Amino acid sequence: MRILLVEDDAPLARALEACLASAGLTVDHAASSEEAELFLAANTYAALVLDRGLPDGDGLALLARLRRAGHGLAVVVLTARGEVQARIAGLDAGADDYMAKPFSPDELLARLRAVLRRNGTFQGREIACANLVFDLDNLSLKVGGQVVALSAREAGLLGLLLRREGQVVTKRLAEDQLFGANDPLGSNAIEVYVHRLRQKLDAAQGEAEIVTVRGVGYIIKPRA
Repeated sequence: MRILLVEDDAPLARALEACLASAGLTVDHAASSEEAELFLAANTYAALVLDRGLPDGDGLALLARLRRAGHGLAVVVLTARGEVQARIAGLDAGADDYMAKPFSPDELLARLRAVLRRNGTFQGREIACANLVFDLDNLSLKVGGQVVALSAREAGLLGLLLRREGQVVTKRLAEDQLFGANDPLGSNAIEVYVHRLRQKLDAAQGEAEIVTVRGVGYIIKPRA
């Protein structure tokens, strides 16, 4: 799942990127409203973590523009402006949640999961397909009740497939969600992760399979 972080404080941004990445999220970082709008025009994001005190204006102005344009992505405002009127202004501008600094990284992740559940990106804590059970909060997989170890990107890809069970996930969508703007991306990167997932599902006697739709992408479904 891909997140856009808009924060101009470089040390804090690095810490936030590490926090979000540790939860299996792919993170792009913008240091201004202008840069954020370029990222949003070029990529698809599940959520936006937004500071207010940006070098080119209040982050709420960016949020208001996004909402007027019909963007429905989840937005968590994270700012030093924590007084009641500031929180009200943030929520009225279209924020799904509003957090004041200083903050707990664990609470940020919990609030982010909550807003994603509310807007339908998370359909519940667990997704099941055949004998696979995937925990969306912890990005962990059990097959027939046994834990199967996954890398962060393997878990991200499996979650993307399972949330769209029975539907084709295009290769482009998988690339967008699994890799940040600065990540190296080989031409067969997605194929490599699909191959690894298939091996792990087969080894665990998974009763779901990942099928290639040639020239389009992949679909997960119960084995026939």
